[in-house]
Amino acid sequence: MNVVANVYRGDQMESSHLGHIAVVDQHGNLLYSYGNPDRLTFARSSMKPLQAIPIIETGTADRYQLEPADLSLCCASHSGEPRHRTRAMSMLERAGQPEATLQCGTHVPRHEESYKELIRAGKPLTPVYSNCSGKHAGMIATATHMGEDVASYHLPEHPVQQRILDVVADITGYPREKITLGIDGCGVPVHRLPLVNYAWAFAKLAKPEVIDNPVRQDAARRIVEAMVAHPEMVGGESRYCTDLMNAFGGRIFGKAGAESVYCLGDRERGIGIAVKIEDGGARAIYPVVNEVLRQLGIGVEGALKTLHAYTNPPITNMSGSVVGRVETTFQLLKENRSIC
Repeated sequence: MNVVANVYRGDQMESSHLGHIAVVDQHGNLLYSYGNPDRLTFARSSMKPLQAIPIIETGTADRYQLEPADLSLCCASHSGEPRHRTRAMSMLERAGQPEATLQCGTHVPRHEESYKELIRAGKPLTPVYSNCSGKHAGMIATATHMGEDVASYHLPEHPVQQRILDVVADITGYPREKITLGIDGCGVPVHRLPLVNYAWAFAKLAKPEVIDNPVRQDAARRIVEAMVAHPEMVGGESRYCTDLMNAFGGRIFGKAGAESVYCLGDRERGIGIAVKIEDGGARAIYPVVNEVLRQLGIGVEGALKTLHAYTNPPITNMSGSVVGRVETTFQLLKENRSIC
């Protein structure tokens, strides 16, 4: 069994999480793995950095003068803080589109104070509070710039989504015709392909010079640089993505996905890492990612120390008392095969 983490209540093991890990270099060589690195996986929001690339390639970003912080927000699963909402609305305004154009739906924001302010004011939740509003604003701006129907930008057959599919196939190195689609929680297509190919994609983003297309290479570089320059836009206060990128000072960029997926790239070594917790249990993903970094010798003496709260997260009871913990259990296996 490919157990990656155990949950303890007191000193007794209560639950276990299975998982899969792939570590790939920018040339498509599988370096390390655990579990099944070829597991077919919906990467969910971990794909947002790839989904943002056409915003630059089409000229949308330049036409609407999108700043690096805007591009970072396009890659975000943000907390709905004022700074997130303000930027999403600004992007829509520059494209001449109202908030009602957003097709992402809405939900209670992670930022509690913003939700309390709405309640006190007697105002309804609107789509800009969605953690995907930045991604959708970027898609809407692209459709507007390209003169395409804006109302249907979220549908699989729309040119916005077809361009994204082309980018996903190219950067992951996985045949377009083999990629199957689902619908993500925010209503746009989400892509299913082997975990190892996601790792390769993030390795390419870490070293974009290996991307043959110079326009795509530049777009990938701009996206990653935006994320590491403005990690607060990718998540927010007390969010792992933001804290991870802050801790590594530009070396590491990463993005979480629903159902316990995480993808990240190391810009110094040119490697990509993709992790999937089999049961979708969110409590296991960040300890596992930190342990992968530790085993790879990345940030052991520095950055990882600032992420200690995520390494063995405590299990608490209803009164807030700590009654257990999550501990990682795996050892990466060295691999030597090409996925090209």
